[in-house]
Amino acid sequence: TMFGGLWPGFDATEVPITSVTNGVHAPTWVAREMQDLAAVLDKTSDAALWATRRALRARLVTDVRARLRESWLIRGAGEAELGWTETAFDPDVLTVGFARRVPSYKRLTLMLQDPERLAALLLDPERPIQMIIAGKAHPADEGGKELVQQIVAFADREDVRHRIAFLPGYDMRMAKVLYPGCDVWLNNPLRPLEACGTSGMKAALNGVLNLSIRDGWWDEMFDGQNGWAIATADGVEDPVRRDELEAGALYDLLENAVAPRFYGATPGGSAPTHWLAMVRHTLATLGPQVLADRMLAEYVTQLYAPAARSSRALRADGYGGAKELSAWTARVRTHWPEVAVLHVESGGDADVPVLGQPLPIRAVVALGPLSVEDVEVQVAYGTVDENDDVRDIETLPMLHTGFVDGGHRFEVTLRLSRSGPFGYTVRVLPRHPLLPNAADLGLVVSA
Repeated sequence: TMFGGLWPGFDATEVPITSVTNGVHAPTWVAREMQDLAAVLDKTSDAALWATRRALRARLVTDVRARLRESWLIRGAGEAELGWTETAFDPDVLTVGFARRVPSYKRLTLMLQDPERLAALLLDPERPIQMIIAGKAHPADEGGKELVQQIVAFADREDVRHRIAFLPGYDMRMAKVLYPGCDVWLNNPLRPLEACGTSGMKAALNGVLNLSIRDGWWDEMFDGQNGWAIATADGVEDPVRRDELEAGALYDLLENAVAPRFYGATPGGSAPTHWLAMVRHTLATLGPQVLADRMLAEYVTQLYAPAARSSRALRADGYGGAKELSAWTARVRTHWPEVAVLHVESGGDADVPVLGQPLPIRAVVALGPLSVEDVEVQVAYGTVDENDDVRDIETLPMLHTGFVDGGHRFEVTLRLSRSGPFGYTVRVLPRHPLLPNAADLGLVVSA
């Protein structure tokens, strides 16, 4: 869709630019305990899975306490002031992580829209939440640095500093403890500006559940059981109002969905079954999707291999294919202004097309000096939206059936497979066996 303007006349699905979603390197980011456990996940009890997740959370808490103390010392606090850091955070409290670069669109401070509501979530006497935040702003990004300052100011509050922390010096060493140790990974970019958001992938590989705006990879891979999608206020133009609405949706999820499920242990104190079911589902279904292996396979099958085959064909016989394609392209471009769809008609037994019934379509096309072999004539059909535009387009090649005065006759019979408003058009595209894609030259003539 972004590049559609370069291929006018083509549907977005036909634009010869595709996308490959990023993936991450599992051995780098998955804790050893989770690697061992994931290998025998089907045989692992809920109790063992819960114990492993708690051990990773406890390791994170230990690391955070040390980093908190170091950070406050660097900022000028005295030893006597820092006794609270020894008991800050809790290995049995729901832990939310947020760590990434800090450009403005990632909205580091969305959680601060209602500071007192956030404080209430952190300090809830029955279902408390703790948040560990890390990241870096570009040295020249004054706006990003200001966002960090706002988070630090809130995290310094004496009533919440044992439940929320901003950790400076975000790097891989910190990340390798942070990703496995969290229970939930938060991402709340301004949709649709997120390119991918691989931090959530790294967390998911460790059995962490994502809580995210549906943008980037999460928009593709969220299935309703591997985490939570924060409702977005798409279409709200006032950025302040949009932030208020989406922050409210975030608070509601944390309070009414995430925390109750995490603390949903049975009266006997056993592990929270429903939470761990989501963890198992994430590891089993989401894990393979976020791997760099999958990413590389898509590059190879969708892009590199087809490019290699095309290259071999063009280089064969002393680059004979390349010379042939170049000459053909020049000829087609020269005469393309003479190509036109002169007449289109359809007919059948019913006045209105009926689902499942045959619909013959006939067209007369002028080709100038180009031959029938130089083109493909298609009927492009689909549903019609409220603007009378054809959507969800399907195509069917038409067969050359003869000549009429001024042009060539093409015919095809299609059967309607979908109910609802229906529309079609006839179009002409250049065709050559060495052309990588029908849209490659950006040439199309429609009725």
